[in-house]
Amino acid sequence: MIEGVIIDEEGNTLYTPIEKTGIKSVAPSKWKIWLSATGLVALMVMVSLQGWIIDDVVDDIKKELGIYERVPVWERSEWPYLTGYSNGYVMEFGQYDILETENEWNSTHHFVEFQLPLSEGGSAPNGLVSLAVWLPDVPEGVSVPIIAEFGPYFDEVSVETPSIEVPGTWLGQMIIDQLLPHGYGFAQVSVMGTGRSNHCMDLMGNAEQLGVDAAVTWLGTQDWSNGKVAMIGKSYDGSTPWQAATFGNEHLATIVPISGLIGVMELMWKNGSSEARAAIMHNGVYGSYGIDGDDEDIGNMCPDYIIGPGTGISAYMWGSEFAGTYWEERYFLDRVLQNYQGSVYLIQGMHDWNVDPHMAIPVINQLKDAGIESKGLFGQWDHDYPDRPDYHFDRSGDGRGREAYPEMVRFDWMQDLLEWFDWYLKGIGEQPGLFVEIQSNQGQWRIEDRYPPEGMDAMSLDLGGALSNIAGGTTNILPNGNFGPVYESSALDEDIWISGLPRLHIDVSTSTLGGQIYALLEDCSEAGDCIHIGHAIMDLRYHEGGSDEQTWIPIIETINAKMEFFAMDVQIEAGHTIRLSLASTGEDYLPASTSSIVTVQEGAGSNLILDIIDRDSKLLFNPPTCTHEVCEEWLNQTSPAD
Repeated sequence: MIEGVIIDEEGNTLYTPIEKTGIKSVAPSKWKIWLSATGLVALMVMVSLQGWIIDDVVDDIKKELGIYERVPVWERSEWPYLTGYSNGYVMEFGQYDILETENEWNSTHHFVEFQLPLSEGGSAPNGLVSLAVWLPDVPEGVSVPIIAEFGPYFDEVSVETPSIEVPGTWLGQMIIDQLLPHGYGFAQVSVMGTGRSNHCMDLMGNAEQLGVDAAVTWLGTQDWSNGKVAMIGKSYDGSTPWQAATFGNEHLATIVPISGLIGVMELMWKNGSSEARAAIMHNGVYGSYGIDGDDEDIGNMCPDYIIGPGTGISAYMWGSEFAGTYWEERYFLDRVLQNYQGSVYLIQGMHDWNVDPHMAIPVINQLKDAGIESKGLFGQWDHDYPDRPDYHFDRSGDGRGREAYPEMVRFDWMQDLLEWFDWYLKGIGEQPGLFVEIQSNQGQWRIEDRYPPEGMDAMSLDLGGALSNIAGGTTNILPNGNFGPVYESSALDEDIWISGLPRLHIDVSTSTLGGQIYALLEDCSEAGDCIHIGHAIMDLRYHEGGSDEQTWIPIIETINAKMEFFAMDVQIEAGHTIRLSLASTGEDYLPASTSSIVTVQEGAGSNLILDIIDRDSKLLFNPPTCTHEVCEEWLNQTSPAD
């Protein structure tokens, strides 16, 4: 009999061989594995003598013993990933324990000194970055790559990290438990003006970028480092990797931005339209970081900290950079495309309410076109990691990801990270697939070379024709309200699958030089129930769709507003209809700073353009099935038997 069990320190059997994969990551210092190869050898001899050696038999043996090769994503549903926990686990045990240190978290604290330009004010020229490091206990002379998370939350607002030396519960502990044993170091780094890093909270400005770059260089040049650094994180911590990539730092080998920002203004403005939080994001949300009433607070007095609130107000009023270079300094993508020499594993929630998917789509294609090796993972979750079943459920709703639950939960993600880092930080294993894994709003995963995909068929629906005006016939969008025309298609003859970036190009006239359009797209069933499938917004001063402000003659002149929806991947059943509602604002956007009645001109010049994929030509797959209690409860509630 093939033996293989996991036991705890008291000798209790915890998991059978099939269940054991990844358990070490729960408490790596307290688990041991006993695997006897005797049974495997005996079986192999027996099979060999009888001429039964075939690939399927060997694969079954490997699965039972936990000997895992790299598994293609389209085969992972057949493998025994751990799918009943609150996050994912690797399938392979690492050989190293953590290197113990003087504190209970086995970390060491360091300061990185760097030169700040005097123009940055505050603490210049003496920049100081605070960071903590965890290392595996490797043989003397062995160097390791570093996986790092940079952000403003260590020593700050989160009670989960009272000190940067304490691993973050949201991601850091998982990396230490699961990836460090494979020979990786881990670092947590406080950006400028947060934690024990000096200067002001620069909100992703030049000083913060320089501090990030200095810390990457430090991590890549220590005696225990193999010279390669990876950056990973979500939200703000997913934006710092983009900052680091702008420098082309030789030590930055790969980045994993999760709902991160390619630019700060891009977070809160779309086609000149402003979110409600825009004016207060700098000082109102992050401005207090690093200010604690001591003598060092003078280091927080730097120019961008002072002008930050004004830039938000001016951008709302004029829709763009009115003066100076505040927003230009905080736009990263152009410099990444020009300078970065590493790889990108880009992760985005298609229903992210905080960081909209235009931070990743069509960015993934721009990266590929620039020759940057890139992979995308785009699921129907919210502002979250790919492997959190309880958060995914709690933060989703009808039309906001719930239809894709629980298939959205990716319990293979930590193993995916291990394989990614093995290749790009160590050069071992097989190169990961450089494709996009995209999930539809109904839960179906598939593989695309690019996203939006190429070679799609366009479906064009004209307003007043294929889309009938069903709201009393009005064509006026009134300012500062939710009243406007509503259009709806006839029932679809067949299922359709909309993918990428739908467009709404409509002829309009305005009463003043201004106005704004919010477009809501819905899937409506035969019973009349409708769910959100996408939305778009535009300040008409930017009706050409770029960053340049246009002008026209109100009332007299008709303009064509070239609106683009946020990325969506939507399956609509035959018999359903598509509904388009127009208003002056929606979601969490502000009314236009330039109020105007907007009149829609129906006809050939006003069209909703949807890109349709052919299901039969795509590689569809299922991820490992979620067995977490929240998943099972939801499936039981929604099963046909109930």
